Amino acid sequence: MSNTLRPYLAAVRSTLTAALTLENFSSQVVERHNKPEVEVRGSKEVLLNPLTISRNENERVLIEPSVNSIRLSIKIKQSDEIERIICHKFARFMMQRAESFIVLRRKPVPGYDISFLITNVHTETMLKHKMVDFIIHFMEEVDKEISEMKLSVNARARVVAESYLTAFNS
Repeated sequence: MSNTLRPYLAAVRSTLTAALTLENFSSQVVERHNKPEVEVRGSKEVLLNPLTISRNENERVLIEPSVNSIRLSIKIKQSDEIERIICHKFARFMMQRAESFIVLRRKPVPGYDISFLITNVHTETMLKHKMVDFIIHFMEEVDKEISEMKLSVNARARVVAESYLTAFNS
């Protein structure tokens, strides 16, 4: 992990750990319903202030906590058109397999690439620090994967261009 990424991920880790104090909270609108309040937005008093942790204008995390759920949205670094295309395809690939990741949402919050939804049920059945570790590890690996894919695409393009140009030199 690079030295510039370390403080950003440390801030996300500490904020996420503090925000993951969720409890079982039934709906104030519908009896015997327990929906994630951050998604339903039925009562203003159960929503907490959303937090944005930003590394730069292209890379940020939005944490929207509530009494019984938290929504974490990630904007992945995309410096050029190739990275935008790779990030979009990668996010679509992940979201099509959202049920395998349990906390991954099928659709991200507008303006972000990937969103996670963690409810009180998740914190009761899974270890909180392991969920935080998963999110941080995911953020590290996505950055690496997109960089590796970009290098691979550029290398393939170089080989194709060389073979195409040698056909004209002969």
